Amino acid sequence: MSGPGDASPTEVTAERLVALGSLAARLGRDRPEIARRPGTTATRPRGQGHEIREIRPFAEGDDPRHLDAAATARTGSPQVRGFHEDRDRALMLIADFRRPMLWGTRRLRSVALAEALALAGWRAVLDGGAVGVAVITDDGVLSERPTARARGMAKVAGCLARGHALALTLTGHPVRPLAPDLVRAGRLAPRGARVLLGSALDLPGPGLPAALDGIRRRGPLRVLLPLDPFEAAPPGGELPYLAGRGAALGAFGRLPAARAAELRRLADMGIAAEEVPTDRVAGVAA
Repeated sequence: MSGPGDASPTEVTAERLVALGSLAARLGRDRPEIARRPGTTATRPRGQGHEIREIRPFAEGDDPRHLDAAATARTGSPQVRGFHEDRDRALMLIADFRRPMLWGTRRLRSVALAEALALAGWRAVLDGGAVGVAVITDDGVLSERPTARARGMAKVAGCLARGHALALTLTGHPVRPLAPDLVRAGRLAPRGARVLLGSALDLPGPGLPAALDGIRRRGPLRVLLPLDPFEAAPPGGELPYLAGRGAALGAFGRLPAARAAELRRLADMGIAAEEVPTDRVAGVAA
């Protein structure tokens, strides 16, 4: 399996994202349980929902307390009841893979955020929740509905990998505004589910505050903003860069101030946000 240092700087692979499950387990070991609802007191994880979703063969990792005696006797093999997950234990990941995300000095911002989102997804399923994903590209939205356990993360990893591979083929397409597709992606999250958005919020188009507020009204929203080393400490003077109409010169010294202003705007909207250094994976150098 891949380790943190084996990440490709330009590609997102399902194998890499699945391999991050072991890192998520190590990071979560002995981690204090944080209350899932607003408050200051740590709580035990809530149990599964009480509504039965299915009866299926027993698999490794299933809780023996959920064995269904009647189905087991009828089939001659252990059968367990599957329950609908509590909605506040579901996590919906939203990945922005439009063209403004496809750059970086050490690795693409999109790659760094894909891994940060995958780690969050693994933590959710390891805590007994369900995880789904919506990937925004310049061709539209790809998605997977929230699913529990490693099966859910396998679907998420596959969707992130497919979406990123597609995004890399669309570099000549016009950049789609973020806000309309963000509204579509947000509606895929079950009401009450937590939503984690990975995006620099570049070229959002009109309506971004309303789109973010619409998601926040459905459930808790947190934003991961990629932070490339170039953005954290841009060099002085003008530098050449590739613009929509070809090569151009520009000064980038105001990038840190612009990022600070973005963080303040999100805080004013009541949206939690944090920066994700693109040269690191959960504190581990990439």
